[in-house]
Amino acid sequence: MDVNAAVAAAAAIAGVCTGVIAMLAFRWSERDQKRPTRSSLHTDAVLPPGVDTVLSVLRSSAVVLDEADSVVKASSAAYALGLVRGGKLAVEPMLKMARDTRRDGEIRQVELDLPRRGTGRGEALAVSARVAPLGSRLVLLLVEDLTEARRIEAVRRDFVANVSHELKTPVGALSLLSEAVMDASEDPEAVERFAGRMQIEATRLTNLVQELIDLSRVQNDDPLEDAEPVPVDELVAEAIDRSRHQASHKQITLAASIGGAAGPSAEGDGTRREGGAAALQIWGNRGQLAAALGNLVENAVNYSPARTRVGIAARRVTAQGGDMIEVAVTDQGIGISDKDKERIFERFYRVDPARSRATGGTGLGLAIVKHVAASHGGEVTVWSSEGQGSTFTLRLPEAAAHRDRGPGHGGGTGAAADTAPTDETTTYEPIPAPEVLP
Repeated sequence: MDVNAAVAAAAAIAGVCTGVIAMLAFRWSERDQKRPTRSSLHTDAVLPPGVDTVLSVLRSSAVVLDEADSVVKASSAAYALGLVRGGKLAVEPMLKMARDTRRDGEIRQVELDLPRRGTGRGEALAVSARVAPLGSRLVLLLVEDLTEARRIEAVRRDFVANVSHELKTPVGALSLLSEAVMDASEDPEAVERFAGRMQIEATRLTNLVQELIDLSRVQNDDPLEDAEPVPVDELVAEAIDRSRHQASHKQITLAASIGGAAGPSAEGDGTRREGGAAALQIWGNRGQLAAALGNLVENAVNYSPARTRVGIAARRVTAQGGDMIEVAVTDQGIGISDKDKERIFERFYRVDPARSRATGGTGLGLAIVKHVAASHGGEVTVWSSEGQGSTFTLRLPEAAAHRDRGPGHGGGTGAAADTAPTDETTTYEPIPAPEVLP
C-alpha cells in the first residue's frame, strides 16, 4: 500500500514538473518571436511611416543610418555614386557629420569633391551633402550631385570673360583711332589711313555682335519648328557666294560637286561649279543651315594659301534610321594639330589667333556649326593634317528620310523602301584633296 502511494506521488510530481517545463518553454518561444533580430533592425520596418515612399521619389541620393552607423536604407543613386559599400557609409566626412548630428540633433550641410568610383583619375564628383535627424534613433543623409551644374557655371564664366575680352579689343581700338584722327586733323592722308582702320575695327565689332546673336539663336531656338526641305545645291551656292570676294582676292578656286559630278564649268570670278543631282535635300531651318555651311567655306578660304583650291562635295549616305546628306568642305590650308582638334569647336578658340585677327574671325564660327548640326539631329567631324589641309564634314538628315521616320510611316514604301539601310558596310569615294594651281 505504501509502495503504491509512493509511486503515485512520484508520478504526480513528474507530471507537474513536465507541465511546468512545457509552459516555460512555450513562454520562452513567444518571447524569442517578439524580440527583434539583428537583421530585422535593418529593414524598412524601422523607418517611420511614409519615409520610404518619400525617399523613393527624391532626386537626391538618400542614405538612412542607425545608431551603429549601419545603412538601414539607401537609394540606388547612393550606390551609383559609391557612397555605400558593404552596408556602411564609405565617405568619412559624411560619416562624421552623421555622428555629430546624432549627438546634438543639428542639421549640417557641406560641399565635397569625391573621386569617381572605380578610377583614381579624371574629373572629381562635386556633391552637396545634408544631414538631418530622422526620429530619435536614425539619421538621414541627402547627397546632390553638383558636377554638371559646376561645369555649366564654368562654361558660363569663361563665355562671359571671353565675350568681354573680344568686345574690349575693337572698342579700345576705335577709341585710340578716334583720338589719332583728332590729333591728325590737319593731315588728310593720316585721317584717311586712321579712318580706314576704324572701318576695319567697326566691321570686326559688327561681325562679333552678329555671331553672338546667331550663337544665342541656335542654342535657344528649336530649328525643327520651322523645318522644311532645303535643296543642298542652293545651300552650296549661297556659301560660295558668301566667300566669292575673298576667294577671288586670293585667287582661290571654289569647286562644288553635288551628288555625282557632270562636266565642270569654269567661271570668270575664280569659282568653278560642277553639275549634280539637285534632288538632294536636307530637313531643317534654311537660315541656320546656310550659316553653318557658310562658316565652313569661309574658314576654308581664310586658312588657305593663295592660288589653291577649296572643294565642297555633297552626297547621300546610308545610315541606320534613314539616309543622311553628307557635305564636306576640303581645303589645303595650314592644317590642325591633334591637340587643337579637341578644342576647335569651343567658343572663341582659335588655332592661329594672329591669322584670325587678320581675317576678322571671331572664334565663334565652328561653335555655331556644331550647335546647328546637333540641333538638326546630325554631327560635324573634322579630318586634318598639319601642312596638308583639313576636311570638315556635316552629316544631316535627308528631307525624304526625315519624313519617312515621322508618325504614320510604318514599314515605309516606295522611296522609303528603296533607301532602307542594309547590313552591308558602305564605302564612299574620298573627296579629292585640292591641288596647288600653277
